[in-house]
Amino acid sequence: MQGWSVLWVPGTDHAGIATQAVVERWLWQQRGLRRQDLTRSEFLEEVWAWKQRHGDEILRQLRALGASLDWSRCAFTMDPGFSRAVAEAFVRLHEAGLIHRDRRLVTWSCALRSALADVEVEPRALTGPTALRVPGCPRPVTFGVLVTFAYPVEGGDGLELPVATTRPETMLGDVAVAVHPDDPRYMHLHGRHLRHPFTGQLLPVVTDPTVEPARGTGAVKVTPGHSSPDLALARAHGLPLLSVIGDDGTMCPPGGGWLQGIHRFVAREKVVAALAERGLYRGTQDHAMTLPMCSRSGDVIEYLLKSQWFLRCREMAERAREAVTSGRLQLVPKFHEKNWKTWMDNIGDWCLSRQLWWGHRVPAYRVGVPSAGSPPEHPEGLWVVGRSEAEARAAAARTLRCPPDELQLQQDPDVLDTWFSSALFPFAALGWPEETPDLQRFYPTNVLETGSDLLFFWVARMVMLGQQLTGRLPFSQVLLHSLVRDTHGRKMSKSLGNVIDPCDIIAGASLQELQERLHHRLLDPHELTVATEGQRRQFPHGIPECGTDALRMALCSHNVHGDDIRLDVGTALSYRHFCNKIWNAVKFVLAALGPDFVPQPPEETVPQHPMDRWVLSRLVQAVGECGRRMEALEVHGAIAAVHHFWLRSFCDVYLETAKPTLRDPATAAETRRTLLSCAELGLRLLAPFAPFLGEELWQRLPRAPPAPPTLCLAPFPDAARLVGPVALGGGPQGGFRPPDTPLSLCVPPFPGSLALPQGGGRGGGHAGGGEDGASPAGHFPPGCCPAPRGWWSRRPPRPSSVPAAAASSVASRPSGGPGGPGRAPPTPPPNSRYRTFVTLTSIGPPDNSRGMGGCLINLIKGGGGRLY
Repeated sequence: MQGWSVLWVPGTDHAGIATQAVVERWLWQQRGLRRQDLTRSEFLEEVWAWKQRHGDEILRQLRALGASLDWSRCAFTMDPGFSRAVAEAFVRLHEAGLIHRDRRLVTWSCALRSALADVEVEPRALTGPTALRVPGCPRPVTFGVLVTFAYPVEGGDGLELPVATTRPETMLGDVAVAVHPDDPRYMHLHGRHLRHPFTGQLLPVVTDPTVEPARGTGAVKVTPGHSSPDLALARAHGLPLLSVIGDDGTMCPPGGGWLQGIHRFVAREKVVAALAERGLYRGTQDHAMTLPMCSRSGDVIEYLLKSQWFLRCREMAERAREAVTSGRLQLVPKFHEKNWKTWMDNIGDWCLSRQLWWGHRVPAYRVGVPSAGSPPEHPEGLWVVGRSEAEARAAAARTLRCPPDELQLQQDPDVLDTWFSSALFPFAALGWPEETPDLQRFYPTNVLETGSDLLFFWVARMVMLGQQLTGRLPFSQVLLHSLVRDTHGRKMSKSLGNVIDPCDIIAGASLQELQERLHHRLLDPHELTVATEGQRRQFPHGIPECGTDALRMALCSHNVHGDDIRLDVGTALSYRHFCNKIWNAVKFVLAALGPDFVPQPPEETVPQHPMDRWVLSRLVQAVGECGRRMEALEVHGAIAAVHHFWLRSFCDVYLETAKPTLRDPATAAETRRTLLSCAELGLRLLAPFAPFLGEELWQRLPRAPPAPPTLCLAPFPDAARLVGPVALGGGPQGGFRPPDTPLSLCVPPFPGSLALPQGGGRGGGHAGGGEDGASPAGHFPPGCCPAPRGWWSRRPPRPSSVPAAAASSVASRPSGGPGGPGRAPPTPPPNSRYRTFVTLTSIGPPDNSRGMGGCLINLIKGGGGRLY
């Protein structure tokens, strides 16, 4: 509407972990099959079928919401073209030395049997013993306790070394016990060995300055296979690496056959009991701790040693940090910059591998040589990377100096992290790596809008890979909106039953429909019970039909720069009433115009009547405020300006005053032109927020030729075009009045009387809400209601413009008003805003009471004044 060529590309990612988890759950509930019961290709067929049934749900919601997307460019991260871009990105990063393979501890979800990114781990603070349900465990597990047991010292002299741990089951993977070299309690044990009570292995007592003597017993069990600090300590002392927990969360060798295949938290109880039987258990105490949780499955995170693909991020993070520091990349709101810099300063390598079947296969191949086996310099086998198997085979042949046909290549079964492919979206969706016309024209993009919780999941990764692979930032602004929660401030969750489908607010849904839909979700019986009860409490009468426009305005009305948003369906319902108000207002305008009305461009309306000039000045103010707020990405402020104009200025005030002027032949024509200008420009202002209502009503209005075919192509109102160089009414080039130009407003006389303090005052009691400007005392035309000048301006009052007569007249107001019977309001101090007090002594005949009384009351309330 402002004349820009705008592209908004729709797209969805494949949500590797989430999609695979829900399909596995569906297969188990519907067919009793596990993923391992199918081949990889058979399982992927099931996932694609699921995607066809449910994968476009978000796109359908966007269509229902009237989002202005270019559907011809709709992208999916598993499309062939996008998949080629993912492989290209991996190969280029590997050739640049940024992607490498290494054996490290990774954050692991036993429920998903896959590695996770660090940002997918949710730390949960526990103040003491807390029972939690863990996937796969038959009963709740108590966390937040510290178990102390003793290791006997080898030598038969009865010595022991006590250690304290929150993970007693991992003691089967202990390879040493570390103490501080200066701790006097354990100096006599330096160089001694401990006998493991279950495996019989000898564990050395090592000294290390990183041990904190004040924590626990001052002695630390070293379990390098399941703890990052322990791994660093083990490598520093040349200790072996053991893993005793398997991918599925059960115990595995060398944990001993008596625990083989037992869930790790069931094994915890058995280990403690066995220690007590051997006389080595020394007690349990409450312990505050932070428990790492999988944000995807709710499982407790394990740290397992795995050979994975890692992306070095340090250099890319430095450039991403500099982009924000220099201002080339703007984060809105600005307070996110601190978190951005902190995260970039402490970034580690990004684990790209995921042990899934759904996703982009890692374009890396393990090379086997049948005649000679693995080369000695590659004990795990030689890995080569290529855009295709043929390219990888050629690379391996060059490395090993043998014919390509003699090589055996096996592609890595792992897939890439979904965020890796999603990070490429700003340029891959436009055709990268090819230099397509779209890429040349639209990249880099301007604004990314996303949830504040995705700052590091997505935004940081897009910035790092965008600069690395294209040499340019993928966008210059990022609007990070607040999280949308339910009315009680809870995160929306299917298991709680508090997820609100936007289509249900648009079309409405009964409680029975909501709960029938809930039963089709893949929830376990406990979650289903909780969700059903949650829906019954939140929507006892279902969700009323509100329509698309009402939902859009309700969402836009929240300050997305602040705290989390509590979405209340009642807010959407109130905006439905607002939409009805606009419908009836335009219906009134159409009836007032009549069939013979000849329209003219609304910007050329130059009325003389005071109320016509006033309402147009309010329109100019709304246009200016809306434009300023939209440029600042403050959508809530923009819709507030539009809402205030339509409701308070146009509907509540002007339409009431227009009724008598429409009956007067001398003013009717001018009033009709003003009505059309307000309605037509007001609908243009409304279009970004309520496109369906705006289009429907705008098409019904008469328009001066040449008119665009749709409201979407009509020029968006511009305050600079609406304000002419000459004051309103000053000539043919007048235009709308600037908001800060003085204007004396007189309400036409009505039967009855309107008694005001002699000399008037300032606009606190009028629609301007106490703005600048004042009329000289005693200089109002007979029969007119005096009002201040410039009362729509938001500037603070100037002391020099406050007449003494106005101040004295306010202080000497008649009794029975705001100050109570017989009491006058206090005299405002210098430099303060003045108020105009209006006393309605007589309204007039019944047929006119609603019009004039409503007009005057709305003038006061609509401007922020107080009505006594």
